Amino acid sequence: MSTTPGDSSPLEPDHDHDQIPPEGTHTAPATDAVAHTRAAATWTGLVIGILVLIVLLIFILQNLDSATLHLFAWDFTLPLGVTILLAAIAGAIVMALAGGIRILQIRRAAKRGLS
Repeated sequence: MSTTPGDSSPLEPDHDHDQIPPEGTHTAPATDAVAHTRAAATWTGLVIGILVLIVLLIFILQNLDSATLHLFAWDFTLPLGVTILLAAIAGAIVMALAGGIRILQIRRAAKRGLS
């Protein structure tokens, strides 16, 4: 470590940048430079969606063994990956229906409360 005032060592912090700017000047923080936009959120959602689709494709391609489904009087033979994907989609539809019914109940209750 250096003890002379003009020398700066990589081990010692440089405090020259900690000075307060003169009055009348304003510097915006770096975090406020770019605002979050709907386009950015949409783009992020699309990228995440594409990644999920790639993972699903890999899953289906790795599970191509045949599976037989029995539904009432019908019999289907599909690849195992497709079968599991269809089961997940059916579960998501049931969940969405239940959530939609609950939202309608809450809206009706809110309208009755406002009247």
